[in-house]
Amino acid sequence: MKFNWGTGIVIAIVAFMSFILYMVITMSTDKSYSFDLVTEKYYQQELGFQDEINAEKNALELKGKVTIERVEKGLKVEFPAAFSPKDITGKVFLYRPSNKQLDFEIPISLTNTYLLVPEKRLLGGRWNINIAFKYKNKEYLIKKEIQY
Repeated sequence: MKFNWGTGIVIAIVAFMSFILYMVITMSTDKSYSFDLVTEKYYQQELGFQDEINAEKNALELKGKVTIERVEKGLKVEFPAAFSPKDITGKVFLYRPSNKQLDFEIPISLTNTYLLVPEKRLLGGRWNINIAFKYKNKEYLIKKEIQY
């Protein structure tokens, strides 16, 4: 068999196609390349986006700000002192971008002006925290990224 330009081009194209096919199969079957969506109900959440914008605007207009700080026992979410703790309802959602199995939600039920997220639930690293609460029929939303 004689090796000429035509044979070389065919071999190069077949080798390139084999490489691309190998990469596609590797990327689609390997678990280390698997990424989850931020949320399963993406389009349903998109419908309530304007309400979310309004709640964030209400939170920015608060005179006393909601503070988030790390303390010895965990993560302390402190609400404004002017708010009556029994009138605050809502939830705190902690989202771990690197592992959705670590995500959790805590309902807001206060006797003091702060909520304590236990340290045993939090692993070191980046967390996104969403605090959605209602006080006197007005909704508030605070979104922050924290390093724990």
